[in-house]
Amino acid sequence: MELHNLRPAEGMKHKANFRRGRGHGSGNGKTAGYGHKGQKARSGAPRLGFEGGQMPLYRRIPKRGFRDPNSKKIVSLNVCDLEKFYEDGAEIRPEDLIERGILKDTYDGLKILGNGELTKKFTVYANAYSASAKEKIEAVGGKAEVI
Repeated sequence: MELHNLRPAEGMKHKANFRRGRGHGSGNGKTAGYGHKGQKARSGAPRLGFEGGQMPLYRRIPKRGFRDPNSKKIVSLNVCDLEKFYEDGAEIRPEDLIERGILKDTYDGLKILGNGELTKKFTVYANAYSASAKEKIEAVGGKAEVI
């Protein structure tokens, strides 16, 4: 590192607590960056989103739906995906699916669905199975275990 290579840290070119109203020489004297007169030049200026007494936009637009705080995020995976990613005789657990990057770990449950064909024998551990998925897994000699 040399003197001609010194640079301020990213985003630190200007201070947030710049001293305002300290005379013309400071470059920010007199009105201190607030312009001349008016509501926004005075103390007690209105909060963000205030529209001068008019019904604010966030109250004018309609509200739609709601988010159920008790809902569970159930991730689904087809048997054809298991066929694609695993060898014959494998034990498939949710932690392994996350480790391989097939699933993200932001879910509450895993359900195996029966879309596609299955030729390999697996022992699958999941929270739920569709009837067709369970049937296909057991038809090739595998096990469908509920966690």
